[in-house]
Amino acid sequence: MLKKNIETFLGCDREYDEAKIVLFGAPFDSTTSYRPGTRFASRTMRAESYGLETFSPYLDLDLEDAYVFDGGDLELPFGSVENALKDIEDFTRQIVNDGKIPLMIGGEHLVTLGSVRAVAEKYDDLHVIHFDAHADLRDDYLGAKLSHATVLHRVWDIVGDNKIYQFGIRSGERAEFAWGKEHVQTRRFDFVGLEDVVEKLKGKSVYFTVDLDVLDAAVFPGTGTPEAGGVSFDELRRAMNLVANKCNVVGCDMVELSPPYDQSGISTATALKLLREYLLALDYNINNK
Repeated sequence: MLKKNIETFLGCDREYDEAKIVLFGAPFDSTTSYRPGTRFASRTMRAESYGLETFSPYLDLDLEDAYVFDGGDLELPFGSVENALKDIEDFTRQIVNDGKIPLMIGGEHLVTLGSVRAVAEKYDDLHVIHFDAHADLRDDYLGAKLSHATVLHRVWDIVGDNKIYQFGIRSGERAEFAWGKEHVQTRRFDFVGLEDVVEKLKGKSVYFTVDLDVLDAAVFPGTGTPEAGGVSFDELRRAMNLVANKCNVVGCDMVELSPPYDQSGISTATALKLLREYLLALDYNINNK
């Protein structure tokens, strides 16, 4: 059984045994291709969360009533990508084997691979919903198979063809988009078609990964690889809420906040509110199935 973290995310202070959702941080950014710093995201979000209310006017729900346990941040070895991924995989495996839903805060996007490895072990026919500015479908990046630029290709290695549904994509190599047409379902620029996808995935196990750079860089500048032309805060909030409400989410993550590039704090504040709303929607869905 996991023990409660001393400093918890606002309102996420249930005991492990009674929790339905387990929040934890994966502070890792060793393969970041442009601006590092996402390793500080989970620690910063936890500390800054106390500037947020536990109550959501959007959902009329309160984190004080939710069944969320904060497991703290993993201590990950920065000198070995595989060892870091194994630590994430082992921690996630414990959570899913205890019948709970892991919600990981990155870190760079590669951390998703460690979590998906563990979730896919337990849940057959796993599908993935992916929000991002970047396709992340390269087979390698500068010769490296393990990179935040290759993470969705490595996830495809596990789940196979037509199990990955991407939304908001507006950046990638020509070769990535060509490969993706054959193997994944990609919606460029926005969330059009998401309702059809969640309807199609009813009853299936879903892993949900959100790269926060899906947001427009004007809304969310504090990230390692900002891309202009993204979605708004409310578009993303509504889309995340739809996934929480309509899908059988068995694992999820939120990645790529980089506090060193968030001098005003606006990106952290945005990430925090999105996390609060998603936790509440997911908790409500679990308890009202």
